[in-house]
Amino acid sequence: MNILVAGGAGYIGSVLVPKLVERGYGVTVVDQCWFGNHLPADVPVIDKDILELELADLEGYDQVVFLAGLSNDPMADYSPSKNFVANAACPAYLAYIAKRAGVSRYIYASSCSIYGYTVNELYDESAPTISNYPYGISKLQGETAAMQLCDDSFSVIALRKGTVCGYSPRMRLDLVVNSMFKTAVTERVIRVNNPAIWRPILAMHDAVSAYVRAIECSSTISGVFNVASGNFTLGELADQVHDGVKELVGIDAKLDIRHVHDLRNYKVSFEKAGNILSYKPRSGVVDIIRDLVEHREEFENFDDPRYYNISTFKNLELATSPV
Repeated sequence: MNILVAGGAGYIGSVLVPKLVERGYGVTVVDQCWFGNHLPADVPVIDKDILELELADLEGYDQVVFLAGLSNDPMADYSPSKNFVANAACPAYLAYIAKRAGVSRYIYASSCSIYGYTVNELYDESAPTISNYPYGISKLQGETAAMQLCDDSFSVIALRKGTVCGYSPRMRLDLVVNSMFKTAVTERVIRVNNPAIWRPILAMHDAVSAYVRAIECSSTISGVFNVASGNFTLGELADQVHDGVKELVGIDAKLDIRHVHDLRNYKVSFEKAGNILSYKPRSGVVDIIRDLVEHREEFENFDDPRYYNISTFKNLELATSPV
């Protein structure tokens, strides 16, 4: 099977792509490598903007996985217009030409951010999507466009992921558990803006497993699936990060608890993914911390702008803006 992974040199792709190669798939990546290329040398990388891809570029692939776009709320808030192009127009266009090219399955990286505020209810895939923020809105638009193309010959699977955390060769330190780990080991403090807010967390290894399950499931399966390793309040996350860092690194970080108002609050059921895709999360918060500790030497410079999406994005804009 031949698979095209858009955004395959990114945070998730840098772990997923080698796993797919290991499982015997032919994998090609489309990525402009804003954050570098950490993929195995024998993985072909097409340096193209997704909107510049043509029908011929998609021919010969059995499945297309969309991991591209602008990731997280700060990026979307900084440039709402680019956010809507990258997260709504790009996946819609790629799904459209993939179907025309004869691709049999399209997998879209959606997000639990689309739920917005759930008033402490456990949301499944039939729950209302009420995000009022650019990132959540754009992810839902991309998902909706892709799902509209689904039919008997074109399977579409959208994975609504919790916040992915853990180590990747294309490292990020702007994600909640990774960020808590960073401040715990560098400043001996863990900051919590609102301990009552809920977030679904997805360990990197569980995220990769979810994509593998989606790629390898029956061709008759399509649909939207929540995927997470678990639901946690930010206060509970901080406690688990504290305990993990203390046990594995020997640092007893202090907790800095604040009560900042936040309209983003959601927890999700991922029972459907378990029943239909056989997705079974195996990692907890301490496993994420262990993963970070084991690879700590590979991202020792915590101030490297490449580890923060918004910093890299701003630097790219400065580099390409007219003088």
